[in-house]
Amino acid sequence: MKKIVLTMFVAAFAAAALNAQEIPERKNDFKPHEKHGAHHKKDMAELNLTEDQKAKFKALNEDHRRQMEELKKMDNITVKESREKMEALRKDHRDKMQSLLTTEQKAKLEKNRAEQKARFSERGKERGERMKKELNLTAEQSAKMDANRKVVSEKMKAIREDKSLTDEQKKEKSKELMKQQKENMKSILTEEQLQKLKERKQATEGRKSK
Repeated sequence: MKKIVLTMFVAAFAAAALNAQEIPERKNDFKPHEKHGAHHKKDMAELNLTEDQKAKFKALNEDHRRQMEELKKMDNITVKESREKMEALRKDHRDKMQSLLTTEQKAKLEKNRAEQKARFSERGKERGERMKKELNLTAEQSAKMDANRKVVSEKMKAIREDKSLTDEQKKEKSKELMKQQKENMKSILTEEQLQKLKERKQATEGRKSK
């Protein structure tokens, strides 16, 4: 599990390394993920990377981008082969990035991962309570919703940890799982509650777009 945690974070931090500590003038490139990127910048700063590490991160990122671009230009391989080669390049990149970190830095990443997971879980509980109140759910509906979320969470974890799947396959399976969750909610909520949920979502998206 520790290896999985580090792999996930090293990949994310590596991608943010240039933006966070090497070329801050390009921060606008990450606008769609500003909040997500902000966390990475903070965590990267807390790692106290040495100048040597920064230089090596930069070189590895540039080499990885070059390899990915070359792969995209290859038109003599199948889609399956392309995905396999892409996954191999990503794994090699993650492993090299992880090897650059010290034991203390890896421990810091694990701590950040645990703290972020705890915050995410707490926010999820708060959203669930607000939803129960806004939709005026019955005790039976609340129990079914909680059970549904638990099942989805376990399945999502299984997808993330399935080493036989490529990143693209994990995305597709995750998307299908979320679609299935929405269908399950239709069997739990009334038409009026579903409409309220839809309006709530539209209002949230409207605030985010401003």
